[in-house]
Amino acid sequence: MREWKTKQPGFFDVEERLARLSGLGDQLEAFSRTVDFEAFRPDLDKALAYSALAYSDGSKGGRPPFDPVLMFKILVIQTLHNLSDERTEYLINDRLSFMHFLGLGLSDRVPDAKTVWLFRERLTQAGAIEGLFNRFDMILRTAAYLPMSGQILDATLVAAPKQRNTNAEKA
Repeated sequence: MREWKTKQPGFFDVEERLARLSGLGDQLEAFSRTVDFEAFRPDLDKALAYSALAYSDGSKGGRPPFDPVLMFKILVIQTLHNLSDERTEYLINDRLSFMHFLGLGLSDRVPDAKTVWLFRERLTQAGAIEGLFNRFDMILRTAAYLPMSGQILDATLVAAPKQRNTNAEKA
């Protein structure tokens, strides 16, 4: 196992790294400036209320659900990067740019893969996911960005053996 070099973190390390990412052209930061994600809240709440898979309001106790706008932004990240639910969970924990886009700090709880899957299933069952992504694409188009088309793919990587064919065999 690799041992990580650690040093005493500075007060401004995260802010300096985020500023550097911003200077390099963080696409998610551009989305945050362009898209008012709060405008999706009424449609998300409505879809979740009509889903056959109930979205808890926390009234029965237990851990409160994640904010629907946060979860929708996770679906945007998934779509943009063609990520599986498991890979999405990992990368949200790993990447500062993802955490910043989602409004999460280093110590905040991150939705696991099952939670992301259930949220997407709720929106799908309510027939809302296509409309939400069409609206998102329209906002991007209006702001002169290339729309993402709203397709969510499972991009789990599987190791494959290398092909060592000769040129004759290829022909």
